[in-house]
Amino acid sequence: MKIGVSSYSYSRLVRSGAMKQIDVISKAKEMGFDTIEFSTIAVPEGKTLKDFAKELRDEADRVGIPISNYTIGADMLNGCNGDQEAEIARVQGEVDIAEILGCPGMRHDCSGGNFPANWTGAKSFEAALDRMANGCREITKYAEAKGIKTMIENHGYFCQDSLRVEALVTRVNHPNFGLLIDMGNFICADDDPEKAVGRLVPFAFHCHAKDFHRKPGTMPWPGRGWNMSRSGNWWRGAIIGHGNVPVWQCIRTLVNKGYNGVLSVEFEGMEDVLTGIEIGQENLRRFVKMAETWNQK
Repeated sequence: MKIGVSSYSYSRLVRSGAMKQIDVISKAKEMGFDTIEFSTIAVPEGKTLKDFAKELRDEADRVGIPISNYTIGADMLNGCNGDQEAEIARVQGEVDIAEILGCPGMRHDCSGGNFPANWTGAKSFEAALDRMANGCREITKYAEAKGIKTMIENHGYFCQDSLRVEALVTRVNHPNFGLLIDMGNFICADDDPEKAVGRLVPFAFHCHAKDFHRKPGTMPWPGRGWNMSRSGNWWRGAIIGHGNVPVWQCIRTLVNKGYNGVLSVEFEGMEDVLTGIEIGQENLRRFVKMAETWNQK
């Protein structure tokens, strides 16, 4: 299993000006990661997305670290102001960016649950399923011709718990389409990560290692940095191994079920960024080694 890191982990440093986005590549290599993935590229002023993507690819080649995945936002339900065809075309254009980056995979969002203004049916996940699956299918067919696998992530509340994600990937029913499993994100939909990972491993193209602190919704808001889950519980980012997500158990399941792809650190904690990423990687590699040893018994 390759241990990677998402560029999102460094986003606080990039937003503050302490680090340029292109410098994340060499920092990931310096910190010992096997691969890096890019989450929503911030294009410098005066450059195009295509030009900057080529710069990122060249820098990755220079320092010797592959870009394994490209992550973008999308909405297959609402589309571009209700126009799904326009949204499909836009995301297909992002597939072209993934090709420039040299990525074997691209994750796009499915939907945050924003129904088009002209929607006349029930506003439920089941009612939206065919429309969302159609959009995902058209994108993955385009990407397949370029040798790029596409996937959605358990992300965005509306399409986040494992039963919904499983229903979507099953409805798309295309060999080039799968899942980016984020073991921490299930918390946001009040889904048990260990059960969710076990259910979704067969569809996994890429995985995120993420940890969260959790508190029950019966408590008052804990303060800054805490967010609310879909059913009113509290969560905030944590260093991998420091929170309440059963990271080791999820990794053991991944290994036991034969997953051997990329497992990327995605750090969202309040701690110092580089410290949080460093400790997270140390713990993650230790957990993977433990799981691989356990699996040989």
